[in-house]
Amino acid sequence: MKVAIYCKISAQGESPEIQRAKLEHYANQTGYEYEVFTEKDSARGSRPVKYALLKRLRVKEFNGLVVWRLDSWAKNMNEMIAEISELLDKQIFFVSLKDGIDLSSDAGKLTFHIFSAYASFDRKVTRERILLGLERAKRAGKKLGRPYGARDMHGRRKPAYLSQE
Repeated sequence: MKVAIYCKISAQGESPEIQRAKLEHYANQTGYEYEVFTEKDSARGSRPVKYALLKRLRVKEFNGLVVWRLDSWAKNMNEMIAEISELLDKQIFFVSLKDGIDLSSDAGKLTFHIFSAYASFDRKVTRERILLGLERAKRAGKKLGRPYGARDMHGRRKPAYLSQE
């Protein structure tokens, strides 16, 4: 079995060698062949190594993904749930070594489903609060949205992790 090892280091100059050594030790101990992907965290949030790895995972070049911690793979819960669910649907397992989450086991999948349920609940509660706040603001006479005739000057794009290429 071949796994991808993903190491992300922070912008503060943290050395990836400790992470990498422990992840490689895990892969060797479990008898996996592996390829290591290392990425330096950037302030802008672009993660080209991660997105290139995600493309390779989508075409099943690897049987699994091993990371040091959950937050090294995803910046927020929604991103984590979406990407890990996609991997599980493709029969690609996910292991977060430091967090003790191994989605190749039934117990690990249960833990992930609990996280997923909590994230779904949290999204619904947040949405309810936003809608109530907007309703209250409208009743108070506050005008919402951009001023008439204004346009988006930022040229926003869909985040790269949502594109399924």
